[in-house]
Amino acid sequence: MRNSYIVKIITGVFIAAVGLAACKTKGGVAPHNSMELVADSSITHLTQPVNAQVVATIPVISPETGSRIYSAAANGVITYDTRQQTAVASRVGGRIERLLIKYNYQPVKKGQLIMEIYSPDLAAAQRELIYVAQSSKELLAGARQRLQLLGMQPGQIDQVLKTGNILYRIPVYSNSDGYILEKSAAVATASAAPPVATSAGDGMSGMGSAAAPVTSAPAAPAATPVLLREGQYVTAGQPLFTIYQADALVAVFSFPPQLAATIRKGQRLLFYPTEDNTAMQTGIIGLIEPVFRNGENFTLARIYLNKHHFRAGQLLTASIPVMYSNGSWLPKKAVWRLGNKAVVFKKEKEVYVPQVVQTGVEEKDMIQVITDIADWKVASNAAYLVDSESFIKTKQ
Repeated sequence: MRNSYIVKIITGVFIAAVGLAACKTKGGVAPHNSMELVADSSITHLTQPVNAQVVATIPVISPETGSRIYSAAANGVITYDTRQQTAVASRVGGRIERLLIKYNYQPVKKGQLIMEIYSPDLAAAQRELIYVAQSSKELLAGARQRLQLLGMQPGQIDQVLKTGNILYRIPVYSNSDGYILEKSAAVATASAAPPVATSAGDGMSGMGSAAAPVTSAPAAPAATPVLLREGQYVTAGQPLFTIYQADALVAVFSFPPQLAATIRKGQRLLFYPTEDNTAMQTGIIGLIEPVFRNGENFTLARIYLNKHHFRAGQLLTASIPVMYSNGSWLPKKAVWRLGNKAVVFKKEKEVYVPQVVQTGVEEKDMIQVITDIADWKVASNAAYLVDSESFIKTKQ
């Protein structure tokens, strides 16, 4: 390194000069046994390696202190309100002869045909109905009620009595308007940890803005194919589908632990669609849920939407003001990153010495330093004090 080479030259000149001075006496040349080396303490700082301290004339700055307010942004998504849902189950055991649901989150209407099931028990009950209708009118009401409990509609029962033919395919209808989701897919969606990151927003009150740590957020519902197939057997009472009501949606936002402490239930949030930051609106947090998924710790905040113009799967961005009252603030260029450590160059007499500091949040061009450096003088630009190989030896 060039700096080390310069230091070696200066050190050699210094030793030679000291040797010549020690050889001089009153009469000219001193005796051989009276030679003595005398070090000049004014240049001892030049003999230290450049990765431990640096001699430079770069300007110094003092850390800024005081409270700062910034607007942190949290990403979110519009999803279905799990409180407003109905289940679709088979009342009889049998084989699926016809399936009209092809993918999850397919829109359905109340009374819409979902599937047709062949059930041996239902066919036997229809034969019993026909026999009772021909032989014993007193038992007809009980036979009709049994078929209704097994899922047949009154009109279908009347058709069997009128024609005398057994209906081998029993239809299953939707009991609500909304979006249908397979039960197995609903469980998988609830346990997944989708990757959506949080980011920083603009500052408030002229005090700057800080970047929020990266975390996960809920993912948009995916229209995946259903796993249920025609020819598959189902049992009586087996839940097959869940229907989420179309008018019940919820906005779910993800907050890292640093921001989770600043939110509470009943607090108002300002949010807007990610693709249009002019369509802002406010909402009240109705539920705060701490979550630990796939080794990641974060907090979900839900805003229940009554009257809205959003659609399921739409991405949102929420803005929340956060105040930081501890620590000091430095320009980002004054802090040098060494992997998982941060270093500043502290001015000590004629040299700059690298010191490890603990950092916090970051904003556009400022960074929070948790370590107490209020009375320090640090280099304004750390990049100028790093040698070509970026080796830095910090003090313990």
